Amino acid sequence: MSDIQLNTPLADNDPRPVALVTGAGKRVGAAIARKLQRENYRVVIHFNHSRTHAEALASELNALKVNSAALVQADLGDVNSLPDVAKKTLQVFGRCDLLVNNASSFYPTPVGKATVQQWQDLFASNAQAPFFLAQALIPELQKNNGSIINICDVHAHRPLREHTLYCMAKAANKMLTQSLALELAPTVRVNGVAPGAVLWPEGSPPSADRLEEKLQAIPLQQLGGAEAIADAVAFLAQPQNYITGQILNVDGGKSLLQ
Repeated sequence: MSDIQLNTPLADNDPRPVALVTGAGKRVGAAIARKLQRENYRVVIHFNHSRTHAEALASELNALKVNSAALVQADLGDVNSLPDVAKKTLQVFGRCDLLVNNASSFYPTPVGKATVQQWQDLFASNAQAPFFLAQALIPELQKNNGSIINICDVHAHRPLREHTLYCMAKAANKMLTQSLALELAPTVRVNGVAPGAVLWPEGSPPSADRLEEKLQAIPLQQLGGAEAIADAVAFLAQPQNYITGQILNVDGGKSLLQ
């Protein structure tokens, strides 16, 4: 079940738009939450296990702008919790204008060793949860001419060795983006951001040689950083954009070489 926390009383007539960002406790999700708050959004920070990081982020944002951040905890792998996440987002801030499906499981599943549990986990976070969260919020997003942004992956259309299940799930995420864009037009725009190398996986910093090898494979020869993804999300979220059904690669040009 989800749990909303807010430290100060709400103003009934607050005109600021509201964004729900999944997996927002740290890394790319936290960068997205910070960027959207700077763009005058109120942000619902979803987390599962990263409570300490999420609470620190909410405190940081609320110190900058009163009533700009709240928390919702849920295991997105539990499909029954998804309508509750949407419901409590509306309860705490009274509206929702933007859904950012950022939360994602990512790990190798070599063929011959992959399990049903891994299949279920990777598809739950990368395809199932984004679909059912979107479905639960459709009436609200339609009312507000809102937007959905899915964090996709460049490997949705170019496979990554030993990550077959993840690539399959992200391919489903890509098709979800395009299908919802068609289904929900003209009132709701749906787009995706496909990161390339923006951050190294947690707990596995590369050696100097490995870092150099990776950077040489990127035309811009640098990591993008979480802020590059946050900037792309903020751009696609702009209400005046004439953009829907698109996947924006933010990869330093790497996809040009594959």
